[in-house]
Amino acid sequence: MSDQSITITIQNNVAYITLNRPEVFNSFNREMALRLQDTLDQCEQNDEVRAIVLTGEGKAFCAGQDLKEVTHPELNPGFKKILEEHYNPIIQRIRNIEKPIVGAVNGVAAGAGANIALACDIVVAHEKVSFIQAFSKIGLIPDSAGTFFLPRLIGFQKASALMMLGDRISAVEAERLGMLYKVLPLETFKEEIIELAEKLAKMPTKALGLTKKVLNQSLTNDLEAQLALESKHQIEASESEDYREGVASFVEKRLPNFKGK
Repeated sequence: MSDQSITITIQNNVAYITLNRPEVFNSFNREMALRLQDTLDQCEQNDEVRAIVLTGEGKAFCAGQDLKEVTHPELNPGFKKILEEHYNPIIQRIRNIEKPIVGAVNGVAAGAGANIALACDIVVAHEKVSFIQAFSKIGLIPDSAGTFFLPRLIGFQKASALMMLGDRISAVEAERLGMLYKVLPLETFKEEIIELAEKLAKMPTKALGLTKKVLNQSLTNDLEAQLALESKHQIEASESEDYREGVASFVEKRLPNFKGK
């Protein structure tokens, strides 16, 4: 795929993935969805990449599905294909890549765009951002794992209301509800995203990836299963080079030099 609907740059072990259809508020068509999957796969396989930032170009993070595609008789792939080949694989990649992914929400996040952001490991937004579960406004239900993550983030009642009413909420309100890690000032948003991502890229990547696996399972495990999983992956983490470096740096009273292994 040669289109530029998704761009990627790698700097200081961070991959910056940008949704790049600003003329349509970075809404997804088939080419963009497949390209994002391919780009995430590249990041997973590239040992140089130790953290990932997902953001948008222009005024929006992502407005969800490009409705021109689904209303065009020759372009419309149909909702079965859109869900099974576009959005579901994107969410699965975001959750299964054993590297931290920062959702850097730079503008409005609506519909599938909002839910893709919420699937990231750490979600930050600047103070002018808004979120909207826009599905009910066009007679659809939330997808892209919105019905899975949002109730767990903010509670059943709030999630139900936001999804049924389609209210637009500010980043400040989203942070108060627990949807976000942090709201950043607009003026320093890009600089603080870089600082956050580079901090993650210098941390023990293997341990962060294992943390992500354990958190994923915590959403459905009972206590006994979760304790067993923690034991399994703690043993795995304790056999890593980064664990040995972390202990050595603590004893020697110096900063650790983690390699992500």
